[in-house]
Amino acid sequence: MSFAATILTLFPEMFPGPLGLSLAGRALKEGLWSLSPHDIRSFAKDRHRTVDDHPAGGGVGMILKPDILAAAIDGTPHEGPRLLMSPRGEPLTQSLVAEFAAGPGALIVCGRFEGVDQRVIDRRNLREISIGDYILSGGEPAALVLLDAIVRLLPGVMGKLESAAEESFSGGLLEHPHFTKPNLWEDAEIPAVLLSGDHKAIARWKAEQREALTAARRPDLWRRFRNGEG
Repeated sequence: MSFAATILTLFPEMFPGPLGLSLAGRALKEGLWSLSPHDIRSFAKDRHRTVDDHPAGGGVGMILKPDILAAAIDGTPHEGPRLLMSPRGEPLTQSLVAEFAAGPGALIVCGRFEGVDQRVIDRRNLREISIGDYILSGGEPAALVLLDAIVRLLPGVMGKLESAAEESFSGGLLEHPHFTKPNLWEDAEIPAVLLSGDHKAIARWKAEQREALTAARRPDLWRRFRNGEG
């Protein structure tokens, strides 16, 4: 059974976007996953297809109406958890991506304006997911990021599954440096150990590099790794 991604958005034309290219695009054509975008506005009942209104209590911007968004959620067939791309959500991590990739699919709600009525989040059990501590114009770019991360973990998508084992965040560490020919470039040489043919020494070098890079660049990850939380 392939992973089924269902998108609720005001801009369905943004999909598949970059997901129609490269690994994700090929996997989409081969049926390893499916993508179904739906226009939230199509669930509006009034003549102007209104989907937003002013925030209760005052404030700038507009809020997605609970009745319209709930109707979109209830009226759209979907698999798996219901996710809301939100800057206040739980941070997206590789382990969380793996959790989603192991499931049958997900309904991904892409917010716009100033946000979504909290009652919809509560009553429809939307799990809020954040891709970083910054603000986007809407949830669509975040949904593309989430799906790209998920799709590459699906069976049959990556050519060599073992390559994922050494990527950044696998095992709680950043990835080691990479090199390729020519062996000498602009007076810089490929580390000799990588050309030695000694697989144990190479593995040891990669592990040391991963730990050193993580300690230097991501002390938060390094602390978790040292505490056995990776």
